[in-house]
Amino acid sequence: MTDEEHLMTLNRTGGRFDLNRIVAAFPQTADTMLLDTYLTDRPEASIRVFRIYRDVPPHYHTQCDEVLHVLSGEGTFWIDDPAEEAPFVPGHLLVFPRRAVHAVPRILRDPVIFLAIDTPRRAPDDVVFVDPAKGTPSGFIKSI
Repeated sequence: MTDEEHLMTLNRTGGRFDLNRIVAAFPQTADTMLLDTYLTDRPEASIRVFRIYRDVPPHYHTQCDEVLHVLSGEGTFWIDDPAEEAPFVPGHLLVFPRRAVHAVPRILRDPVIFLAIDTPRRAPDDVVFVDPAKGTPSGFIKSI
C-alpha cells in the first residue's frame, strides 16, 4: 500500500498524518479563497488542513464551531467586531463559535495554513457571507 493509499484509508477514522507533507501539497495559487483537505470526516467532528489564498471577508458557519491552529503564515483576524482586529502567527489558536461572524482581512506573510477542528463536522457549503456580493460557498473553499 502506498503512503497516499494508506492516508486515504485513515481519512474517515483517524490515524497518523504528516502535516508537513500535506502542507507541501498545496498549490501556489487557487481559484477559491481557500483550499482544504479533510484528515477526518465524521458527523461528530472533522479535522482539516487548509490554506488561505486571499483575504477572507466577514462570514460565519451555521452548523459548527471552528477551532484553528495556525501552522504557518501571518495575518490579522477579528471575531464579532472589526474594531477588535488582531494579529495571528504560527502557534496561535483561534476559536470561532458557530454563528460568530469572523474574517481574515489581511494576509501579512504567506502561506497562511491552518489545522482546523470542526464540531460537529463542517460541511463544505456551510459558509454565510455577511455581504453576499463578497463571496459564495462555491467560491470560498475547494478540497484538494
